[in-house]
Amino acid sequence: MKIKRMTASFGGLEGARLELGPGLNVIQAPNEGGKSTWAGFLKAMLYGIDTRDRDRKGYLADKNRYQPWSGAPMEGELVLTWHGRDITLRRGRQGNSPFGAFSAVYTGTEEPVPGLTGDTCGQLLLGVGQEVFERSAFVGQGGSLAVTSVPELERRIAALVSSGEEDVSFSQAEGQLREWLNRRKVNKSVGLIPRLEGELAETGAVLSRLEEANRTLSRLEGEKAELEGRKTVLEAERRTHHRLDALELDRRYTQARQDLEAARRQADALEREQARYGALPEREELKRAQGELQYLKVLEEEIRQGEGALREAEEAYEQARREALDDRFNGMSGEEAVSRAAADGALWREALERARREKRRFPLLLSVGLALLVLSAALGAVLDGSFLPWILGGAACCGALALAAVLALRRAGRASAQADQVLARYSAGSGEEIAALAEDYRRRDETAQEASRQAKVVRETLADRKARRENSRVDLLSFVHAFAPEVSDLFGCSAALSRALNLEERQGLARTRLEGARRLFDELAAQGGQALEAMPEGLTRPERPPEETEEQLAAVTAALERVERMRSMALGEQRAVGDPAALAARREELQGELDRRKTEYEAISIALDALKRANTQLQERFSPELNRRAGEWMARLTGGKYAAVSLTRELEAAALERNSVLPRRSLALSRGTVDQLYLAVRLAVCQLCLPGEDPAPLVLDDALVTFDDRRMALALDALAELGRERQILLFTCQEREGNYLEGRPGVTRTALRGGGA
Repeated sequence: MKIKRMTASFGGLEGARLELGPGLNVIQAPNEGGKSTWAGFLKAMLYGIDTRDRDRKGYLADKNRYQPWSGAPMEGELVLTWHGRDITLRRGRQGNSPFGAFSAVYTGTEEPVPGLTGDTCGQLLLGVGQEVFERSAFVGQGGSLAVTSVPELERRIAALVSSGEEDVSFSQAEGQLREWLNRRKVNKSVGLIPRLEGELAETGAVLSRLEEANRTLSRLEGEKAELEGRKTVLEAERRTHHRLDALELDRRYTQARQDLEAARRQADALEREQARYGALPEREELKRAQGELQYLKVLEEEIRQGEGALREAEEAYEQARREALDDRFNGMSGEEAVSRAAADGALWREALERARREKRRFPLLLSVGLALLVLSAALGAVLDGSFLPWILGGAACCGALALAAVLALRRAGRASAQADQVLARYSAGSGEEIAALAEDYRRRDETAQEASRQAKVVRETLADRKARRENSRVDLLSFVHAFAPEVSDLFGCSAALSRALNLEERQGLARTRLEGARRLFDELAAQGGQALEAMPEGLTRPERPPEETEEQLAAVTAALERVERMRSMALGEQRAVGDPAALAARREELQGELDRRKTEYEAISIALDALKRANTQLQERFSPELNRRAGEWMARLTGGKYAAVSLTRELEAAALERNSVLPRRSLALSRGTVDQLYLAVRLAVCQLCLPGEDPAPLVLDDALVTFDDRRMALALDALAELGRERQILLFTCQEREGNYLEGRPGVTRTALRGGGA
């Protein structure tokens, strides 16, 4: 089949027309130039548009993707040659169905083509369904060259090495057998066999339960009698423990009353001791006063260190001040000295430059005067032969220039003297030395200023600490006099604070003890404690502690309740099991059904294994041919770098480099090499599954975009050769394909200039 012309109102194409040649067609257009839209249009004209398809996340259905942008109806016309006759296909809207209306007529006659309908068009013209066409001869938008397996493609591949039947694929037959197999048994818990096994096991379990229930009843009766005896003994022990616990409570109550009275006496004694000193401040205030006393000691040490630091700072300042004295910059700051030195340095350089300039003028002026004198004499001899006027004129000019030279020499002397005066003022040899002296003075002056600032900071800090020491001392004495008026110095303050804190701490402990004794006495009284005169005789504590007695009594009670429940359940089990004879008959019936289903399962498993072996034999017969052809195409596309291709049943490809041992999976290859690999597979599949005298066209949308220039050239050479056998539509967004094939026979170049995607 060969396509001659396409006319489309489809997506971004509005009444667009595309003429095609019989061999390789290179259709070049920029991005959004309509390449992918033309490819999609061709597929839609052949196979229609699935109106049941819906938009999904990240996916747009064709009926919405290719709706004309102008809002016009989706329609198109395709003129092609099939079996030597031209046929015109037309599709348009029918109701709400895009491309629902279809017609196929012989071009120029409007005579319908028999058997060619909208549903059978692609299958009849190309010989394959849409799924096979998309996985062999069609690379649409997105440019994915990878080949995936589908049942229809699998059936066609299988038909190449079988009897030619394409009705059922291996996967469909395998699926049917697996469905039957799974209906009988999927795993240990699903299927007819597991259900029968479960029911059979359940019936056997019911019969076993009946026997177990009888044995359980006799065992539970004995356990019940034993537990009731143990419970009686434990209850007697618990009563003894309760009596002894009540006596212990009375003893603790009596002891707590005695402790309460002792704590009250101690608290009263401390209250009387405090009354001798008057009311004491709060404990936190006393602790704060102690902290202030410690702070005064720290201040004393800091003041002693500060006085030493002040002496050192003043000595350092005096030393820096003496070192900063300089008669050349007397009374100046460092910045003023640098500024003055910079100005004098500039004056020195200016005078020195002026002297050099005037000294250079002296010989120049003398040379010019002598040259004028000689020139005048020469002119007099040449012009009129009279030397005297010219010589007198030249001598006058020479004298004037000589006088100017003498004056320049005197100015040079004055400038040199001025420069020497500047250097003498600083006792320096150059202007740079003057700047260095000023910079040194500035550093010494800054050192003296910094020493002065440091001495001032130390002096102010020392004065501040002395003031704080005096204020803290006065405040501390004032605080202590409130409860110790006899104190007159810091040592007395320390003793008074320690005594007050000790008394406060003892009072706090006494109050805490009194409060604890009162709380314990109240708690024991609330528990029912009473005064105890003496412990009764003859009452002994059981060997087991009360906790163990309670624990064992609870365990025995729970065990007795459990035995009662189990006994009731065993009785109910006896009544609920049913007739033993009916259960035995049901078990025999289930066993027969289970044996039959297992026989069926084994037969289906044998059939499935046989199907797999047959498919493996077919695959072994077909795979070498497909691998051989794909390997030949891969060698051509890569210039011989890869010599062979191997494919799995799912058409996942791997390539083997020449002189290499192991093939490389597609995941280990570059993107361009992967595209070359799957293009080779597609071309091999086309040769095997889409042969014939009038083969289906090959549609490639940006299929070579990842190829480098060398492998692109190899691919184009191969496609140009393949174009002698079948029509090829190569859409591209680059000009390099067309430029390479420029002037090649059998190649048609077309440039698109429309909209589209």
